[in-house]
Amino acid sequence: MYLTKSLDSTHNRSEFSCGKESLDHYFKNQASQDIKRKLSACFVLPDLECNLVKGYYTLSNAGIPLELVPGLLREKLPKSYKSIPATLLGRLAINVPYQNQGIGKLLLLDAFHRSYDTSKTIGSFAVVVDPLDQQAESFYIKYGFITLPDSGKMLLSMKKIELLFI
Repeated sequence: MYLTKSLDSTHNRSEFSCGKESLDHYFKNQASQDIKRKLSACFVLPDLECNLVKGYYTLSNAGIPLELVPGLLREKLPKSYKSIPATLLGRLAINVPYQNQGIGKLLLLDAFHRSYDTSKTIGSFAVVVDPLDQQAESFYIKYGFITLPDSGKMLLSMKKIELLFI
């Protein structure tokens, strides 16, 4: 069971502010268009008592160039692949009134659960993130993500994510 719901017109986006202008702008102005265009899926954690969104994240398909996959992981992959299929956790943001309450961790686990479930039917080697800043990078490191060389992106293999759900 997931903690989040797919973003729809009943969710109050106008009151959302996480303190990062690009994430706020995306959620208020672009997320629904990306959903309609099938560019990403957006999931929200609503506060049912006051009709606010506590936080959101987005998922979409991605590819990781084989040469960016770190050595030990790359050795286990077929050399015939130029790009390795992955799930992109494109954005993750928490509304200011709900920050520092562990909601980021809950949303990340929810994203892992969805990504892992999807990987059973559509190939995905890892969850990939492209941290917005040092604060985001520190958050992802805390949960086991490793940095991909020369790209700024980070990944956590689906094998490690699977261990959370078996």
